[in-house]
Amino acid sequence: MSRLAVPKTYKLYIGGAFPRSESGRSYEITTAKGAFLANAAQASRKDARDAVVAARNAQSGWSNATAYNRGQVLYRIAELLEGRHAQFVEEVRASEGVTAASAAAQVDEAIDTWVWYAGWADKYVQVAGSGNPVSGPYFNLSVPEPTGVVAIVAPQGASSLLGLVSVLAPALVSGNTVVVVADHAHPLSAISLAEVLATSDVPGGVVNILTGSPAEIAPWLASHADVNALDLTGAGALEWIELQIAAADTLKRVVEPEPGVPARSLDRILAFTETKTVWHTKALL
Repeated sequence: MSRLAVPKTYKLYIGGAFPRSESGRSYEITTAKGAFLANAAQASRKDARDAVVAARNAQSGWSNATAYNRGQVLYRIAELLEGRHAQFVEEVRASEGVTAASAAAQVDEAIDTWVWYAGWADKYVQVAGSGNPVSGPYFNLSVPEPTGVVAIVAPQGASSLLGLVSVLAPALVSGNTVVVVADHAHPLSAISLAEVLATSDVPGGVVNILTGSPAEIAPWLASHADVNALDLTGAGALEWIELQIAAADTLKRVVEPEPGVPARSLDRILAFTETKTVWHTKALL
C-alpha cells in the first residue's frame, strides 16, 4: 500500500532551542537537479533580533570559560560530527549535487577544521599577546580578548558545511558568541550542525543559526547596536558596501567578503579579538 511522505520542515536554532520563524515563512530546499528535499524556516528581522539577544545573554559565560574548556567543547563538536559522518556526506551530496567522494572530503575537512581551531583555544593568547618593554617599575602586558557578539554571513553557493565551519569555529575560539546566516541554497548541513550543537557541550545561545535570505537578514545584523563585529565572508553577492556603512554607525569590526571557503588561519581568530593592555606595578624589594 502506498503512502504519502511527510515532508520535513526544519526550524531555526536560537538560544539552544529550535523555534519556528516568527513570520511563519518557509522555503523549499531542493537537490542540485531541483527535486524537493525539505522545507527550511525563512528567518525574519524579529528572528535576527532574538538571535542577537540570545548571543548577548550567553557571551559572558562563554568568554569566562577557561580557554582549555572552550577547546574541549570545540573538539567535542568534531567528535559528534565524526559519529554522524555518513549523514552529513549524504546531505552534502544530495544538496550540492557533488559525488560521494567529494562530499566525504568536505565533511572530513570540516571535522579537521573544528579540531584545528580547538587546538588554538589555549594557545592563541601566548602567540598574539605580549609583554611590552616600558620605562619604569611596571609590567605592561597586551592580551587579546573576545570582541563580543559576532554576526556572520556564511559562504554561499558551494561547500555549505565546510564554509559554515570555516567562519564559525574561529569566531568561537576566543569566547565570542555568534549569529550566523547559513548558505541560503544549501542550508541542510547548517540545520544538521545545529542538531549536533544542541546535543554537544556548547551552551545555548553561543551559536545561533538562521536560515533564509542573507539579503534580507544581513542589513538588520549590520545595523544592530548590540552586534560587535560583522563577518561578510559570504556577502560578496550582496550590497556589502552598504552593510559596511551600516556597521560603521555602531563602530563594528568588519571582515570583508572573500571568494570561496576561507583557509584556516590564526588571523581569523584575531579578527574577532580586541587587545587589552594592562599596567601593573612591580614589587619593590
